[in-house]
Amino acid sequence: MDLTTVSTGVQKRILKKRVGRGIGSGHGKTGTRGHKGQYASAGAEMAGVLFAGGQTPIHRRFPKRGFSNATFAKDFAIVNVGDLNKFDDGATVDTASLAERRIVNGTYDGLRVLGEGELTKKLTVTADHFSAGAKAKIEAAGGTTVLVPPVKKPVRNKMGTQAKLLAAKHGGKPKPAKAPKA
Repeated sequence: MDLTTVSTGVQKRILKKRVGRGIGSGHGKTGTRGHKGQYASAGAEMAGVLFAGGQTPIHRRFPKRGFSNATFAKDFAIVNVGDLNKFDDGATVDTASLAERRIVNGTYDGLRVLGEGELTKKLTVTADHFSAGAKAKIEAAGGTTVLVPPVKKPVRNKMGTQAKLLAAKHGGKPKPAKAPKA
C-alpha cells in the first residue's frame, strides 16, 4: 500500500472560497479584489464584450449604414414538384401533411412549390407561392393548385373610429364648428 493510493476513488470535499473573513483566512482585508480600482467595490460588474476601457467603443465609432430586410423577411419552406410523388393519388398536400411525411422540418412562414422534378400523381396542393413551372406540372398531372391568400395589413386610420363616433352622435353630419368668442 502506498499513501498516493489511499484517496483513490474518494471524492474530495472542496470548500468554497470564503473571502473577507480576516487576515488569517488568506483572503482577508481586500477579499481577493486587489487595492482600489474599478472592480474593488461592491456592485461593480465586469465590463461587457464591447467595453473598450473608457474610450469610445468600436460600435460607436463607426456610423450606421445601409438597410437590413431581416425584420420583414419571411422564411418559406421550399418543396420541389418531384418531392410530391411520395403522396398517394388524390391526396391534399399542405404544410401540415409535408411535416407529417418529414419532407419539411422546422417552422416556416409559408410554403413555396418549385418546378424541379416530374409529378405523376393527381394532387391538390395548397401553398403560399407556386412557380410557373410547378403550377404547369401539377395541372398537367390532373391536380389543382390552391393559393393561400396573403395576410392583409391592418388599416391604420387613427382618427377613423373617432370621426365615425362623432358623425353618429351628430346624425351623420360632421360636428359643427364653435363660433369664436367676441
